[in-house]
Amino acid sequence: MSDAPAGDAPAAPPGKSKMLVIVLCSVLAAGAAGGGVYFMTAKKGKDEHAEAAPAPAVKTPAIYSKFDPPFVVNFQNKGMMRFLQVSIEVMTRDPATAEMIKQHDPKLRNDLLMLLGGQTFETLSSREGKEQLRTQALKAVADVIAAEGGKAESVEQLYFTSFVMQ
Repeated sequence: MSDAPAGDAPAAPPGKSKMLVIVLCSVLAAGAAGGGVYFMTAKKGKDEHAEAAPAPAVKTPAIYSKFDPPFVVNFQNKGMMRFLQVSIEVMTRDPATAEMIKQHDPKLRNDLLMLLGGQTFETLSSREGKEQLRTQALKAVADVIAAEGGKAESVEQLYFTSFVMQ
């Protein structure tokens, strides 16, 4: 009988086991190197993207300036006297612009009254006409603010909070 204990498989030749260890070490080293390169470049790419992209602008709260009392104008429609009563609020996010709106209330009211009084009943009867008037009123307010040394672009919106025609 042989000197080898029963149940043991014959040992691999010494050359094959060294080759297997070398191949396994090479695969592990290549994987580690590839993973390291990926990790370093992926992180670097995110950092560069974060530096290149500007931070999103944080919006400050809206400030609404109400013209009080409401505007009341009259105009002719087919020989009849018509009346329009409009409540208007202006939105800005700039406290200095809100203060300018209060400070220049008489000039703003004058310009808005002239604009409102120049409308026709047919124009004001349609949604498109009212939206066009709102846009013109917004421009009128922005123009006054710009003329007084403020930033016209700070006047963001103008809203009709009440609109009654008779």
